[in-house]
Amino acid sequence: MTILIVFICIALLIVLISVFKINAFLAFLAVSFLTGLALGLPPSKIPSSIEKGMGDVLGSLAIIITAGAMLGKLVAESGAAQKIAQVSMSIFGKKYIQWAMVLTGFLIGIPLYYGIGFVLMVPLIFSVVYRYKLPALYIGLPMLAALSVTHGFLPPHPSPAALVIQFQADMGLTLFYGLAVAIPAIILGGPIFARTLKAIPANPLASFSPKELTDEQLPGGFKSFFTALLPVLLLAVASFVPMLLRPDSIILPYILFAGNPSVVMLIVLIVATWLLGITQGKKITEIMHIYADAIKDIALILLIIAGSGALKQVLTESGVSNQIAAYLQHVEAEPLFLAWMIAAIIRFCVGSATVAGLTTAGIIVPLMEHTHTNPNLMVLAVGAGSLMFSHVNDAGFWMFKEYFGLTLKDTFKSWALMESIVGIAGLLGVLLLKIIIA
Repeated sequence: MTILIVFICIALLIVLISVFKINAFLAFLAVSFLTGLALGLPPSKIPSSIEKGMGDVLGSLAIIITAGAMLGKLVAESGAAQKIAQVSMSIFGKKYIQWAMVLTGFLIGIPLYYGIGFVLMVPLIFSVVYRYKLPALYIGLPMLAALSVTHGFLPPHPSPAALVIQFQADMGLTLFYGLAVAIPAIILGGPIFARTLKAIPANPLASFSPKELTDEQLPGGFKSFFTALLPVLLLAVASFVPMLLRPDSIILPYILFAGNPSVVMLIVLIVATWLLGITQGKKITEIMHIYADAIKDIALILLIIAGSGALKQVLTESGVSNQIAAYLQHVEAEPLFLAWMIAAIIRFCVGSATVAGLTTAGIIVPLMEHTHTNPNLMVLAVGAGSLMFSHVNDAGFWMFKEYFGLTLKDTFKSWALMESIVGIAGLLGVLLLKIIIA
């Protein structure tokens, strides 16, 4: 009955948005209240659950998304995006630009959380799209597939890293196996699948549409790439330097502070203001006007993401994920496939890859120990399942839809299907690895 209620509530959300054209944020709020009541949450606790869900999502993403939008707008307005597109096309050529995007997304995705990488890479994607009149999904989906797969499969991302500890796996070996599984999944869900999406119309946010400037007006190539990739460099340094320091090092707290994603984005915004703004002849008032316009463009996106967090919190507090896991725990199946399936179903109902992965871990550990399943492969199986079935209760779904200006139907045909492709490819890769290393 619980699963049926979840399905009905999700269907209602889709109908409100797509059929009755209700604003997505308002639809999320209405469905979150109804879902809480239907699942038996105390009515007095539902408002606080919704507020907590919104706060948790925005608390981790608000600074990152707003600062990222400001950076993206400045990259576009200053001509840096145009310069980056010119250099990228000169190196890879128009024919292979997809693979350039995949490589960039993969390298960036290893040290970066998905939400951060998405916000940072969207301006680069759109700069190529606008400059060379290429289909937005054809260019953007391969890069975002790479970001998503690294988020789900590879340490040091939160869910895989936590699974390594819970399953007592080997971090290095899991990363090695993860790379072997991730690369084919990215190729299938990225460049190959994106070729089928050229006809889907996308209207990317105009905020990231770069002005056509003359070569003399453009910033230098080094300045453009350095500013756009500076967040990646800072976060990578902050991830690896602590590994080289003693736990009692006096500089470690400062490294951790400077490596916080929100702090990184603010540092980068200050640097960008100088390099792409003031040194390019822009007045500070003009730069602030650019930043204000960027906020207007993503205000609704923030609200929609907050709404998805509200629904996710209601589902989580209702115990849906634990009930689903209990239903499936006694199913006779290959342990790797069973773990994948549990994670996939929880992801569908709850909307969070991290919650799906960590919830599955608590259920699958006894089974894994009983069957002596390879813990490194179990991490990857759960990670692959946690990427499945992204839809309207997933913040990533709405970020993709709103940034690329897609209809709900086309978001399902592109983003949701891509996520399921990489999830299935990941499972097949894990099962094949089991045969090889057995």
